[in-house]
Amino acid sequence: MFNFLKRDKEKTKEGLTKTRESFKTKLQNLIWLDNDITEEFWTGLEDTLVQADLGGQVTMQVVDNLRLRADAERIVSPRKAESLLKDELIKVLQDAGQTASHNGAYTAKPHVILMVGVNGAGKTTSIGKLAHYLRQQNKRVILAAGDTFRAAAIEQLQIWGERVKVNVVAHQQGADPGAVAFDAYQSAKSNNADVLIVDTAGRLQSKTNLMKELEKISRVLQKNDPTAPHETLLVLDAVTGQNGLNQAREFKKTVPLTGIVLAKLDGTAKGGIVFAIAQELKLPIKYIGTGEKIDDFAEFDAQEFVEDLFEG
Repeated sequence: MFNFLKRDKEKTKEGLTKTRESFKTKLQNLIWLDNDITEEFWTGLEDTLVQADLGGQVTMQVVDNLRLRADAERIVSPRKAESLLKDELIKVLQDAGQTASHNGAYTAKPHVILMVGVNGAGKTTSIGKLAHYLRQQNKRVILAAGDTFRAAAIEQLQIWGERVKVNVVAHQQGADPGAVAFDAYQSAKSNNADVLIVDTAGRLQSKTNLMKELEKISRVLQKNDPTAPHETLLVLDAVTGQNGLNQAREFKKTVPLTGIVLAKLDGTAKGGIVFAIAQELKLPIKYIGTGEKIDDFAEFDAQEFVEDLFEG
């Protein structure tokens, strides 16, 4: 497990390259100088955090708290303020319920994960990578092709199933997603699977229909296990930044989410969206997509994430 966790940290570090380089470059003239802290320092810090896509609300919260602590602790050097900035950024994530990764410590069997998200956010790819990730931990995984709205969604999930060597339970296009979920649960149970991951339709055009569909899937699952689904994870595209946050707001109005999967984090220099998501939605980020390869996927750790931003 130690080597597995070490690989997680390396993937996170690699995936943060664009964000870290952008963030560090902008901070360099603020944090690493020996000058005293001035109003220009605070203004520059605000600009840097906003440009990293933390958003106005998180930026003001972090900077206000940092100013209070700097005054209370009589810190006048920007360099000495760095550790306080790290603390405040970690606090934003921890206040959202972010904890260290669970490393597959599930209480139910099968542990049912409902995956939601708009088309194009990377939901199917994230499901495939998550399945592979869990397989690497010797978990038995079953996938359910619950997005019966698009034929391509079923086909894509089946391709991922073949690629990561897990079974996919699927019906034809237009079939009842609840029936797919039921059959998938039965298959997971009979095959002694540890985890069942259920794909769902990725459309927001009709929130009422989407909610009814997800409620039906949940009801069907609860006939087998009253505690299911055990997680409902929203997949967001990190590259879309604040637009992704808007999607999350809409989904949270409709779906009882338990966490976030942030895909394509390696593709943006604005990884600060992590903090905006955590602060506004009060939801933990469970996993991050860190590249295009099948194993470019990691559990999210708040402290490691912040430390990696400042590394070097």
